[in-house]
Amino acid sequence: MLRNKNSRTRGKFSFTRFFQKYQPGDYVAVARELSIPFQYSHRLNGRTGKVIEKRGSCYYVEIADLGKKKRYSLPAIHLKKITNPEAK
Repeated sequence: MLRNKNSRTRGKFSFTRFFQKYQPGDYVAVARELSIPFQYSHRLNGRTGKVIEKRGSCYYVEIADLGKKKRYSLPAIHLKKITNPEAK
């Protein structure tokens, strides 16, 4: 997992990732964007979950944490779609 970006990409982010859309039921992984503040712990990075709903510009993602389902409100830029969650 990245801790910093190289000097040419520092402070920049992808508009494609910023404006990506998800449907309820899509499986996503948390992949934080380093140039935008991330409100949660770095331990959440890399976890996978299911999109529950969209509220405003964020998505509610349900992630299993030690056997318990927890919901997190995350912006789309910190998410990455997973095509086959069973393969992991």
